[in-house]
Amino acid sequence: MKFNIKEELIQLGIEAENSGLCTGTVWKETNGEYSESFSPSDGELIAGVKQATLQEYYEVVETAQKAFKIWRMIPAPKRGEIVRQIGLELRKYKEPLGKLVSYEMGKILQEGLGEVQEMIDICDFAVGQSRQMYGFTMHSEREKHRMYDQYHPLGIVGVVSAFNFPVAVWAWNAMLAMVCGDVVIWKPSSKVFLCAVAVHKIIATVLAKNDVPEGVLNLVAAGSGSLGDKFFSDKNIPLVSFTGSTNIGKKVGRLVGERLGRSILELGGNNAIIVTPNSDMKMALRAVVFGAVGTCGQRCTSTRRIILHESIYEEFKQKLISFYKQLPIGHALDSKTLVGPLVDKKAVQNFVDSIENVKKEGGEIILGGEVLSGEGLESGCFVTPCIAEVENHYKMVQEETFAPLLYLIKYTNLEEAIQIHNDVPQGLSSAIFSTNILETEKFLSHEGSDCGIANVNIGTSGAEIGGAFGGEKDTGGGRESGSDAWKTYMRRQTNTINYGTDLPLAQGIEFEV
Repeated sequence: MKFNIKEELIQLGIEAENSGLCTGTVWKETNGEYSESFSPSDGELIAGVKQATLQEYYEVVETAQKAFKIWRMIPAPKRGEIVRQIGLELRKYKEPLGKLVSYEMGKILQEGLGEVQEMIDICDFAVGQSRQMYGFTMHSEREKHRMYDQYHPLGIVGVVSAFNFPVAVWAWNAMLAMVCGDVVIWKPSSKVFLCAVAVHKIIATVLAKNDVPEGVLNLVAAGSGSLGDKFFSDKNIPLVSFTGSTNIGKKVGRLVGERLGRSILELGGNNAIIVTPNSDMKMALRAVVFGAVGTCGQRCTSTRRIILHESIYEEFKQKLISFYKQLPIGHALDSKTLVGPLVDKKAVQNFVDSIENVKKEGGEIILGGEVLSGEGLESGCFVTPCIAEVENHYKMVQEETFAPLLYLIKYTNLEEAIQIHNDVPQGLSSAIFSTNILETEKFLSHEGSDCGIANVNIGTSGAEIGGAFGGEKDTGGGRESGSDAWKTYMRRQTNTINYGTDLPLAQGIEFEV
């Protein structure tokens, strides 16, 4: 069956050739490399993007700096009103944008639509947040003094998003940054340039209608060959939000840190689910399957390890195998598909190499791991999700394979399970399935999961925008999206006011002149 999104591309304003540089309301001519985007589902050419050059990037930075001086003085609730309108505009384009996300990246249509819904949800959240950016008041030790703290806009926020969430991660950052009074420069993954172009086409009408200064929301589509490390080393960008691999994230953290900038690092995950004898096995199986094969295993919150009690190990394994054998694999836009393609052939090769390395270390492949071909699978990006029996200390198990490779590990008691769970470098998302409150509370306690996200009776993937998203250890320690993550996008200031006629010093110091 042939699928195309020509009609959706027209709706989104995507042409055969597109500029990769926008300052919110103005699209600029670019002189960088020309890149073409092909769908991993069928290998078809979607469209092309002319990338921005380093000099053009610097021009965008200058425009953004000017816009910030205006934008920061607009009251936060009025900034929130513009974000509200962006959310409404995204609702209009949810279907075509969701299809483009699915077609360009490879995640199935339901996930593509879900990603756009995340954008809409964070808009709603940010609108409310625009009226709730609270400071605190403190009692002064000095008479006729009062103290409080407040938050000011930070400046330019640089957002570097990964291919697996082509649009939602930008929205998590950009919508909060906007209500905080910041301006944004977005550098999307070169694998999904068209999704970023489409988003800026959608929001342009809202920005123009509200006379938002040019330079508040900016797009710079450019590969590392154009910008190199300049983006991360740029002192004009006080905050960089980077989503990607741990290896690159460490480099980003170093470059930003060397200039004493701030960074939000959302890096790799090696997420595990502990399944106890007290679990609802049906629920656990469903969570495991979605967590392991959703987005073809290309989520930072994808389930990588299943830690199973020895008493239920064989039963759970057989039922899991049965589920896997029924998974429909195919074109991302086919409504019957549950497992779409990997993003490109490089990802496929990484998947194959990882499986071979697991075998060399003593792991046993019990299902899957093949590269598929044939009718409807001609792109070379389709694989069968793999299940392997391993030991947690294997080198490959300690690393994140960004593909549908699931590890089964056996345990004897909960203390051992938690130790296995935490004994990896990463610390993003985690879960336990149990109806025993003693087990679940232990998992959530100080001696339990060491991850930034810890769930009970739900899987590791599919976080809601209401909670702060991020993890510990090699995951980077960043937090974005909900809760009080807005504070990251602002600078905190403590104020002390003397409303008396004397000048007492703190700590009772006497200093007479």
